[in-house]
Amino acid sequence: MKLNKVHQLVRLSVLSASLVAGGAFAADTIKVGVLHSLSGTMAISETTLKDTMLMLVDEQNKKGGVLGKKLEAVVVDPASNWPLFAEKARELIQKDKVAAVFGCWTSVSRKSVLPVFEELNSILFYPVQYEGEESSKNVFYTGAAPNQQAIPAVDYLMGQGVKRWALLGTDYVYPRTTNKILEAYLKAKGVKAEDIMVNYTPFGHADWQSIVADVKKFGTAGKKTAVVSTINGDANVPFYKELGNQGITAETIPVVAFSVGEEELSGIDTKPLVGHLAAWNYFQSVDNDLNGEFIEKWQKFTGKEDRVTNDPMEATYIGFNMWVQAVEKAGTTDPEAVQEALIGISVPNLTGGYAAMMPNHHITKPVLIGEIQEDGQFEVVSETKGTVAGDAWSDYLDGSKDLISDWRKPLACGNFNVKTGKCGGASK
Repeated sequence: MKLNKVHQLVRLSVLSASLVAGGAFAADTIKVGVLHSLSGTMAISETTLKDTMLMLVDEQNKKGGVLGKKLEAVVVDPASNWPLFAEKARELIQKDKVAAVFGCWTSVSRKSVLPVFEELNSILFYPVQYEGEESSKNVFYTGAAPNQQAIPAVDYLMGQGVKRWALLGTDYVYPRTTNKILEAYLKAKGVKAEDIMVNYTPFGHADWQSIVADVKKFGTAGKKTAVVSTINGDANVPFYKELGNQGITAETIPVVAFSVGEEELSGIDTKPLVGHLAAWNYFQSVDNDLNGEFIEKWQKFTGKEDRVTNDPMEATYIGFNMWVQAVEKAGTTDPEAVQEALIGISVPNLTGGYAAMMPNHHITKPVLIGEIQEDGQFEVVSETKGTVAGDAWSDYLDGSKDLISDWRKPLACGNFNVKTGKCGGASK
């Protein structure tokens, strides 16, 4: 069955159930918002998360829904347009009356919607790795903070003898802040400024010839060199292609990526990329029964036996299950009650352990380093022994290292300064 037909049947079944009950959607279903780009430069990554949410809603409805009501996914397309994210978020909350929103990929899109969620006191589940330096009462961060991805990736490469660092990123808040943290961390580890190269390119950047040539030259100083990539979206396709064109391999200059997973690799010839790395908290190749069941359900839902899974899908899965459990615990979809109920919720992750929602609205996650294989999958080459709790504020930035986040009462603060004993504000 084609994917669009599956989605139509899911929606029609919810509609039929509502009409039979003799009520409107608002009365007889619980709406959840899906706020992901289905067009534009980020569609390559975000469309999958929209499909993931449709599958999760469908599965939950088969279990009886939530609080005895069916769920209805309300899908909108902010089209990789950052101001449009805020407009669509407001529409979902005020017009569609959604109980919570699952969405955003880039940090600039999250920053765009943040004031809307705080003003209207709604809930956003954000499922993608990000730069930290934020903790909002209204946002639950189920992707990795820098201490759950970027720092462990650099530690791994240092253990492999890397001495020079090319930090390449897309020009927006996530790469810039992450690289600011990494620069401070590297210098604290004794790396000299001349051994750090930083470059930013626009979304959708396609001409990588001169930048890759600069990286290649940077790697000729007699020190082992690596690329740390915070390149996002469809710019990754020409970037990796140009690496191959210029003969850069994992043996000469390894690349570790924070935004490239199985979905992005499914559209690339991976043979020249074998051995390059990605740091995530989940890979499809993780072998356990729960992950196997998830992959099977995903491929059945999409009607594609070769459809891959990835880390932001797992983060969406975790966030959705946490929300369901918190709503059942609170006995209501009221955002204030659900926000309080979410702290301390623990649900299975897909790597064989559990994810817990911490008081700073970040979760516990294992950290995995994977090598790209010819089939577009990853072989795990490094893994933390247990889970790592996400830090909202970096220990390596002067403006952040004295801050903690704890949304439990009576503190209820996203940026409490332990030196001054004062809360600096709602989220920043």
